[in-house]
Amino acid sequence: MQGTMTRMTQDMQECSKRCWECHRVCLETISHCLQMGGQHADPAHIRLLMDCAEICLTSANFMLRASDFHVQTCAVCAVVCERCAKDCDQFNDAQMKTCAEACRRCSESCQRMDTEMTGR
Repeated sequence: MQGTMTRMTQDMQECSKRCWECHRVCLETISHCLQMGGQHADPAHIRLLMDCAEICLTSANFMLRASDFHVQTCAVCAVVCERCAKDCDQFNDAQMKTCAEACRRCSESCQRMDTEMTGR
């Protein structure tokens, strides 16, 4: 498959859009969590939000430049986003629910990207 991607497909554009959105929401949620303090500011939780924001940005960038490795970044992104969504579900406030929803949308889109491109 190396060298075969020369432009973004419609699916890649949609996935990239969801990755950018998840990146933004995770960054907003980090700020929210730090303001809330307590369990919201637990270092492991903040680290997971940071990891999620970063892999979403990386995946979006790989798709934007039609990298041959975007399938791999999407696969990792799907896993990290799903874990982040589950972590955010532990909290009962609107920002955390918004983050969990954005993470799940991104994870689903990245999973589809992986499935469509690899046939798995």
